Amino acid sequence: MTRPPTAAQRRVIDAADPVTGRLKGTEAQLAALVKRGLAFRHPRPPRDHFLTPAGHRLRESSGTPEPAGAAEPSAPAASGVFAARTGGEAGAETGPARLREVHSAWQGLLELRRMTTPDGATDRPCAWERAHLVQAAALALEAAGHRPAGAVGGGYRVRPTPQPEAVAVREPDPEALRACAVTLEKAGWQAGEHTEPRTGARYVLASPRRA
Repeated sequence: MTRPPTAAQRRVIDAADPVTGRLKGTEAQLAALVKRGLAFRHPRPPRDHFLTPAGHRLRESSGTPEPAGAAEPSAPAASGVFAARTGGEAGAETGPARLREVHSAWQGLLELRRMTTPDGATDRPCAWERAHLVQAAALALEAAGHRPAGAVGGGYRVRPTPQPEAVAVREPDPEALRACAVTLEKAGWQAGEHTEPRTGARYVLASPRRA
């Protein structure tokens, strides 16, 4: 079993940026985390260190680190410090603090795109978004100012679909639904309106664009 990190290393992990997973610490601490598979050094300048998925999971728990897998960039996670609003959350917080959180998460996601695409582009979704379709689409909508649905009432709702790499966005207001499609297209998604055969309700089907 992999030995748990030292107290000093755990402090470095706990202090990581909650969105990007960027780490700060001594060279020895960071090198040790890389060796354990809990961090990786980005190949592009300024060559900062970031948590791997295993490092993120350790940060969100108090357990023993998992065996090291492939060192890949982590994400603006859908649990813990920040969660995108997919619609239907009861008692969801609103106000300036939430706006700051959403803005920070979106900027972190753009940075993740920049770091993980070969050409450094930020105009199309990255691998993390393809693995977290609902959260990624919801973050794009909330960051653009769209209103998520509450426990009842109007607003967008983002839900998974049986289709691979596709989510459904529903919004009772037709104009707001079209605006959601435009926002997702600007955020690098392919989005089109469709009609439910049984109910006649309109919805947007969205998939991350690859190129």
